[in-house]
Amino acid sequence: AISSWWGCSLGHSHPRIVAAIKQQSGKLQHSILGNMSHPPAIELAERLGRLFKDERRAFFASDGASAVEAALKIAVQYWHNTGRPERRRIVSLANAYHGDTLGAVAAGFLPQFHRAFKPLTFPVYRAAAPFCAACARNRAPDSLSAPACDGECFQPMRRLLDKHHEKIAAVIVEPLCQCAAGMRIYSPQYLKKLAALCRAHDILLIADEIAVGFGRTGRMFAFEHSGIAPDIVCLGKGLSGGSLPISATVVKEKIYASFADGPADHTFYHGHTFAGNPLACAVALEVLKIYEEEKIVAEARRKGKMMKEKMAELRRLKGVGNLRGLGMLAAFDLEPAGRAAALKKNLLKKGVLIRPLGNTIYLMPPLNTPDKLLAATMDLLAGALEKENSGR
Repeated sequence: AISSWWGCSLGHSHPRIVAAIKQQSGKLQHSILGNMSHPPAIELAERLGRLFKDERRAFFASDGASAVEAALKIAVQYWHNTGRPERRRIVSLANAYHGDTLGAVAAGFLPQFHRAFKPLTFPVYRAAAPFCAACARNRAPDSLSAPACDGECFQPMRRLLDKHHEKIAAVIVEPLCQCAAGMRIYSPQYLKKLAALCRAHDILLIADEIAVGFGRTGRMFAFEHSGIAPDIVCLGKGLSGGSLPISATVVKEKIYASFADGPADHTFYHGHTFAGNPLACAVALEVLKIYEEEKIVAEARRKGKMMKEKMAELRRLKGVGNLRGLGMLAAFDLEPAGRAAALKKNLLKKGVLIRPLGNTIYLMPPLNTPDKLLAATMDLLAGALEKENSGR
């Protein structure tokens, strides 16, 4: 019920994905992307570009953390290339998680994961994170339909950018949901205000869509709920439907243009052996076709409403609170401490795998989960909670 760490957006062994792997394996299994390319990488970059309203370029890597690492370095080198090397500081949200490589750790430092590596990280400006459920408990589990607020949660970010903007290269955020921090969902209005302030201060905005992109929120990308166009977008997980390692850092044309050689060398000296691997690119191309042809995003939006209705039924159960949802992502907090581990164990006996984050229970099922299976899964969850409450 968690898409195998949020990646298997189309379940396991989708026949079209399996066929794409077999077909490409007979043509080309590996190619460097240093000063050359290959057809699947070229086609994938072009197809990814069509998902955006403006001109974009793609840099490929093999996992989400590597996409974030590239995004941070691209942002810093962009300012170096354009004659503003003093703009090298990164801003992120408290509780953020952006991966486990060192740059990503610096930007998304979580003490429970990264405490031992703190001495190796660079300093980051960190703003208090928004969390709609924290200021409006027992709200219906759909932050996107939440009533308008005064945006008080944005003030820490505003003060930080107003004070330090001349030093800042980029702000990086997980759009609308800080997943690893406990499915902390926040309003699209926050993201809209952030984009406007970044634009006013000429700061790059990086959207880490690795967990929430490709239909998870009921839109192709979560940032679309805010009507913005981030300067850099990090993609992964659902890009290959979780089948092969591939990620992408997608940048606006103006950023790409700053890396042109002339008169100085502005090359982006960054790359990995398996960046843009032909097998992975071929799979990603097929996955994007499946999303389009099977109307996966629209179906995720519909199924998200179904999950919202089923999740609302849990309100009556003891210890269940802070219900929240965003497309095909549903979460709640379970009290007292310790119940989450017991619930995980009980559900596993029934064939349902969940992976609580502390006392936060969440569901992120594959986007093509059949309606009956989706309903049955949520009924099993409710039944396990009821059984536990009754002491049986």
